[in-house]
Amino acid sequence: MKALLDIRRDLHRIPELGFEEVKTQAYLLEQIGSLRQDRLTTITWKTGIVVKVEGLQPTQTIGWRADIDGLPITEATEVKFSSEHPGKMHACGHDMHMTVALGLLEKIVDTPINDHMVFLFQPAEESPGGALPMLNWLREEHPELVPNKIFAYHVAPEYPVGTIATRPGLLFANTSELYIDLIGKEGHAAYPHQARDMSIAAATLLLQLQSIVSRTVNPMKPAVLTIGKFTSGTVQNIISGHARLEGTIRTMDATTMALIKEKIEAFCHATEIAFECEVKIDYGSSYYQVYNDHDITNDFLAFAEQHQATNAIHCDAAMTGEDFGYFLKDIPGMLFWAGVDSPFGLHHAKMNPSEELLDYLVPFVDQYLRTLTSN
Repeated sequence: MKALLDIRRDLHRIPELGFEEVKTQAYLLEQIGSLRQDRLTTITWKTGIVVKVEGLQPTQTIGWRADIDGLPITEATEVKFSSEHPGKMHACGHDMHMTVALGLLEKIVDTPINDHMVFLFQPAEESPGGALPMLNWLREEHPELVPNKIFAYHVAPEYPVGTIATRPGLLFANTSELYIDLIGKEGHAAYPHQARDMSIAAATLLLQLQSIVSRTVNPMKPAVLTIGKFTSGTVQNIISGHARLEGTIRTMDATTMALIKEKIEAFCHATEIAFECEVKIDYGSSYYQVYNDHDITNDFLAFAEQHQATNAIHCDAAMTGEDFGYFLKDIPGMLFWAGVDSPFGLHHAKMNPSEELLDYLVPFVDQYLRTLTSN
């Protein structure tokens, strides 16, 4: 297998969007194929990959997940290995996630542990969501590959390399995309009474939506409803017959998410009546909360605190969304932040994680995983 630094840079050059990761899958399969194969089983699902390493005396299966898709962002880092795919970038660190997973895989192959290990290279984390359909496929087609415990990490630009941050219980929020289309009747600006103005309808609805969190949700239950995009109309003298609102919903529990969606639907129905129009709602990708197993996470933090090269932090929960939550919903495990010391945050066109993470994190996680097995 290539050196990890070269792998990371190769992957950074070829970012692909969800379920379009054809080059990425081929590259990963090439690297996996260069390893000893006597204990390996490799299968593919859509653009994802599952690799099982047979344990020496297995009593359980340990899972490690890495997401593999990029983002629709034009890169502005100016590094020599910048994206070769216009308008696409690994701006969320998934190139680092894949590289660390390959590094761990190589170590487990070279020095086997007693337990089975399954590496899940999952597509479409950013959108439309690959975790849940991948897990459902495993359960239906390959139940023997469903792990008993599962782990993952995410790069954290705000922390220096060597910092590990996580917490037992809720780490990331429930999230849902929100798309609302309002369809009325276009008309000439001189004859407003003959039109059904969707600019006004959408503006009114937007303000109503902003009252949901403040007046419907229990103030002791954090929630955020954001409308980030409002489009309507074509030219200055035509009354708009179509408007679109795009946003996100984020909550710290699934019940609050359901309540907010119920209220959104009520306001949309009221808008249909008040403005004599049609309103369509699409929730796009919805991600379940990332809830870390208490015992596993506390053990992990205890290990990290004793690790000489690691600064372990018990961090706060965040309104971030991650579809790894679907794995943790039914499988004990955890997700943690790993510092990459970047002045630019996730999803920024200049996000450039420190590659020093590779030399630190792979041996750190390898050492931790070996504490979970009797080997």
